[in-house]
Amino acid sequence: MKLVIQRVTHACVTVEGETVGKIGKGFLVLIGVGQADSRIQADALMKKMIGLRIFEDSEGKTNLSLADVKGELLLVSQFTLYANCKKGNRPSFTEAAPPALAEELYEYMITECRKRVAVVETGRFGAEMKIELCNDGPFTIVLDSDK
Repeated sequence: MKLVIQRVTHACVTVEGETVGKIGKGFLVLIGVGQADSRIQADALMKKMIGLRIFEDSEGKTNLSLADVKGELLLVSQFTLYANCKKGNRPSFTEAAPPALAEELYEYMITECRKRVAVVETGRFGAEMKIELCNDGPFTIVLDSDK
């Protein structure tokens, strides 16, 4: 499982011109699910993500977590995080989970995050989405269950 976490001042996702998810200060999280992933990987990465201390404190040091700043989450499924570009110029996505598994783990993460974070918004699984964000920093972290 791979998560690309961007600290944002705000972000939104639209599908066919309709805003389906919108947050203020918090994390925009792109979620990629691999073929061998399960709830075990999802739980470990969620715990790490929610506990990340990447918001600045009063001294300008990154000491504060999502909970400390009452941050929000925007979770977006993105199978292209499993693109393999080793051969040629056309990416292969064979390492990505089949849609049924990917959707199951994406929905599981949404449910579990809503137990821990007050505001959790989402994209729409399998849809063509447009994402707008203001990356704060910029600050981007990649979590990979294989590393």
